Amino acid sequence: MSEVRIAEGESIEGALKRFKKKIQKAGILSEIKRRERYEKPSVKRKRKAEAARKRRS
Repeated sequence: MSEVRIAEGESIEGALKRFKKKIQKAGILSEIKRRERYEKPSVKRKRKAEAARKRRS
């Protein structure tokens, strides 16, 4: 759970910007996008293998 405390005198826009950055860093947005639709197990294996290949190089 990510939360951002608003400092006294801080604008809502600034706090929202910090919140979005924190969410992005935690990987929550990418997780939501990944879960939007069903992914077949074979596709999931291919995606994981590709990610592992990218990490090794």
